Amino acid sequence: MQPMLMYPHIDPVALQLGPVAIHWYGLTYLAAFGLFLWLGTRRLKHPPFNRLQGEQAWVRRDIEDLLFYGVVGVILGGRLGYCLFYKPAYYLSHPLEVFAVWEGGMSFHGGLLGVIAAMVFFASTRKRPLLQVMDFVAPCVATGLAAGRLGNFINGELWGRFASPDLPWAMVFPQSGSMLPRHPSQIYQFLLEGLLLFVLLWIYARKERKPGQVAAAFVFGYGVFRFIAEYFREPDAYLGILSLGMSMGQWLCVPMIVGGAAIWLWAGKRNQAIA
Repeated sequence: MQPMLMYPHIDPVALQLGPVAIHWYGLTYLAAFGLFLWLGTRRLKHPPFNRLQGEQAWVRRDIEDLLFYGVVGVILGGRLGYCLFYKPAYYLSHPLEVFAVWEGGMSFHGGLLGVIAAMVFFASTRKRPLLQVMDFVAPCVATGLAAGRLGNFINGELWGRFASPDLPWAMVFPQSGSMLPRHPSQIYQFLLEGLLLFVLLWIYARKERKPGQVAAAFVFGYGVFRFIAEYFREPDAYLGILSLGMSMGQWLCVPMIVGGAAIWLWAGKRNQAIA
């Protein structure tokens, strides 16, 4: 049997300044926000945003405001989604612990709903078409997801299912309570729903598409890649495998895949171009 890779224990605190501790996970969030701002400014050069003029023109201030609203949506939606999707009975019995965000527990699918609500608010207050706002944001999100998965790996959390010892990159996560090799599923998700999704979506969005098609492609693509990655990720211990042999994460991806494909087809049948 070949030597197995051991999870390299990484101190979650990147920098200690007296009583102030700067965590790696927090730095990955900052990286995600910075990448969104940078990619957003690049997005202004893509059609149709590079030809909008007057009150319809997009400027850097719009990107900054979208980021602020999105951060609020991610935090509120992610936390509420985790409480409702993963531990509803517990949080119904302990409602005040919903606010204990420092104890961990965030849901991507809840965060997505929060971001959608933030975009609805932005579109209504700026009098912009909602589909245009969603199409602008969609290609700028996946790099933030990639940064978050790196944070998961640094924290040594959300490890994968047991893997064959013959798998060259199988890794032992001692904090899992087992010394058997596992899939480093955080890296799988970093590569699939982070980097690969970003590359595909960025290329797709460089050309003008029907309103809603770019956003629909993101929803569909994330749903597919997350569904695949869940086959290698250890299910939550308090949920395990659900019906049809699928995890909660996979079940939450099903409406994303179906909805994303349906919206893409619906948008493609519309005659108007992005306005």
